[in-house]
Amino acid sequence: MNKGRLEAFSDGVLAIIITIMILEIKAPEGHQFADLKPLIPKFLSYILSFIYVGIYWNNHHYLLHGLLRVNGKILWSNLHFLFWLSLIPVSTAWMGEHNFEKAAMTMYGVVLLLSAISYIILQYTIMCSEGKDSALRKVLKKDYKGKISLVLYVIGIVTAFYNQWISGAAYFTVAMLWLIPDKRIENIFASNE
Repeated sequence: MNKGRLEAFSDGVLAIIITIMILEIKAPEGHQFADLKPLIPKFLSYILSFIYVGIYWNNHHYLLHGLLRVNGKILWSNLHFLFWLSLIPVSTAWMGEHNFEKAAMTMYGVVLLLSAISYIILQYTIMCSEGKDSALRKVLKKDYKGKISLVLYVIGIVTAFYNQWISGAAYFTVAMLWLIPDKRIENIFASNE
């Protein structure tokens, strides 16, 4: 199987995730600017989650760029990754609806952590299917940003019980780390072409 179907399905799921997130933000009842104030937490949580989904979409594109063929393990690993991403709208809505309260911030962090772990599993599955000489393996052997991200997610989850603003800062920091696309994969494939 070629990768086109996998890419198209993944792009569709990610588009639906973004659509669901924005549909959670309802227009205010009133007609004054002051009526927008209750939407601020929802909008802020939407922005952060939109950035996360965008980062995953971008890096997923680069991850699949060099893939020549798809097998069952890659398909299931990709579905596992999409499953965790599909929970982002629920955790985003809960976090925004309840003004970044502790339980919502904890759940949001758990979803982000499990999304990151499932992405790492997808990377590993692709590297294993390509063998020892995989270009992807050479690029990702020192994945410092990935390791730092996992640590920050755990910090965010633990601190959510004590101070949700520190927790939010940890999640925001990870997003800022990845906002600039990971050029390692792009560069290795550009040099091979």
